[in-house]
Amino acid sequence: MKYIFEVHIRDGYRAEDYADAWVRASQLIQQAPGARGTELHRKIDDPNTLIAIAHWDSKASRDAMEAQPNQEIKAIIRSAAPCCEIRLIGEFEEPEWVVMPAGGPAR
Repeated sequence: MKYIFEVHIRDGYRAEDYADAWVRASQLIQQAPGARGTELHRKIDDPNTLIAIAHWDSKASRDAMEAQPNQEIKAIIRSAAPCCEIRLIGEFEEPEWVVMPAGGPAR
C-alpha cells in the first residue's frame, strides 16, 4: 500500500527545512510494524513542491500506527507545520501486476 501526499513549501522557507523534519519523523514511523520505507521527491522546475510516498504492508498496518499516536512524531510534524501546506493525494493498493515498456522488468 502506498500513502501519498503533496507538500507545498511556503514563502520564506526551503524544501530542506521540511525535509529535515520529514527525515526525523520518518525514522520513527519506520519502526512501526508494516512500515516499508518512505521517499520524498522534489518536483522538476518547482523546488517548493514535494511529493512524499510512504510504503506499507497494508492499509491496516498504517491505520494501526495512526491509532496509537506517537507524541514525538506529532511534535516533529507540528514543528514543520509553519513551513508548508500538506495535501493528501490518497492511499493506493499495490498493483497485482505492472506493465513495463519493452526491456523493463515486469511483475
